[in-house]
Amino acid sequence: MFGTLAQREEPNGVVPRRRAYWITWAISNPRPSDITTSLPKKKATFSVKFEDMYGFTVEGNIDDVNVLNEVRERVRDQSRVWMDLEASKGADWYLQTNDGRMSVVSLKLSKLTNTITLKNLVRKGIPPTLRPKVWLAVSGAEKKRSTVPESYYDDLTKATEGKVTPATKQIDHDLPRTFPSHPWLDSPEGQASLRRVLVGYSFRDSDVGYCQGLNYVAALLLLVMKTEEDAFWMLAVLLENVLVSDCYTDNLSGCHVEQRVFKDLLAKKCPRIAAHLEAMKFDVSLVATEWFLCLFAKSLPSETTLRVWDVLFNEGAKVLFHVALAIFKMEEEELLRARQIGEVIDMLQTATHHQYNPDELLMVAFEKIGSMTTNTITKERKKQEPAVMAVLDERLKRLNTLRDG
Repeated sequence: MFGTLAQREEPNGVVPRRRAYWITWAISNPRPSDITTSLPKKKATFSVKFEDMYGFTVEGNIDDVNVLNEVRERVRDQSRVWMDLEASKGADWYLQTNDGRMSVVSLKLSKLTNTITLKNLVRKGIPPTLRPKVWLAVSGAEKKRSTVPESYYDDLTKATEGKVTPATKQIDHDLPRTFPSHPWLDSPEGQASLRRVLVGYSFRDSDVGYCQGLNYVAALLLLVMKTEEDAFWMLAVLLENVLVSDCYTDNLSGCHVEQRVFKDLLAKKCPRIAAHLEAMKFDVSLVATEWFLCLFAKSLPSETTLRVWDVLFNEGAKVLFHVALAIFKMEEEELLRARQIGEVIDMLQTATHHQYNPDELLMVAFEKIGSMTTNTITKERKKQEPAVMAVLDERLKRLNTLRDG
């Protein structure tokens, strides 16, 4: 489906060894002072462009390339672990975990063992060759698809072909701006595929329709899943089951609630950072809104984003808070030195764009940030909802007053 992006599997399912990332471009015309025959006192840093395993061209330095190569080796090692488990427990052993959302009391010992094993494995990364079927299983997407006729997606795309709505107009506007440097997503085939998924879902759920941000999520799903239909069902389970409701509706009320919850969690988990940013009058939603709407797809490198999604589909939306807090935590000392709002934004954008080590990010997210249960976050959301709705209602009243005037 994706031409050169498709990955060949060896008979045992392990991703074959690929060449290390080649440097395709470096800063040219160095100054004479940059060239020396003696050892430099400080390590030189060159800007390079290279392609990651999902076909994105990214820019970084030699250290970034080295980290990516190390990550690739760990992916191979992790693939062997999964293959060994499939050999000993059966190909679909993780289906015995109650879709990754267990009630420990009701699970039998074998299910509980599988659930704990799966949770630990997923946090270390799902091998790319297994990612589509594992995501479909643990997220509940496969179960959701089983409740409708097999022809549901084909019928939906045929029924919506040629129809024009405000959602389809916005989708058509956003397609060329969705990862424009990616060779497949910027092609007519890629944009047509992405359009069918987004338009199809806009008709499935008219309350959501289409919201900017979903284009990046759906695009990355297309690059991971084997088929368009699988990407569609992953998008459906995300919006209907995994994420908070109303996150992508017209007034983005769910997203506003998430931002308030995140601000409170930052004060509890990273009090020094929160106090410093509060003194600067810095609103964390300036950076975190995009993180939550795009699920980090626009901010983190693709391989790191997909590692976050591995855990998101298995453990739920609390993972977004863990990761967002980890990003702030990892930049704590730098942030505490910042004196201007622009500095904070630049620091966080640079940190996320160069976070090529998903293991480091997830270690901080779950070990240093500490435990946060889904129930705790749900209570925080309920606490914030009235204030958010009051603000949105007041905003709507002002808009109506201006229109009437």
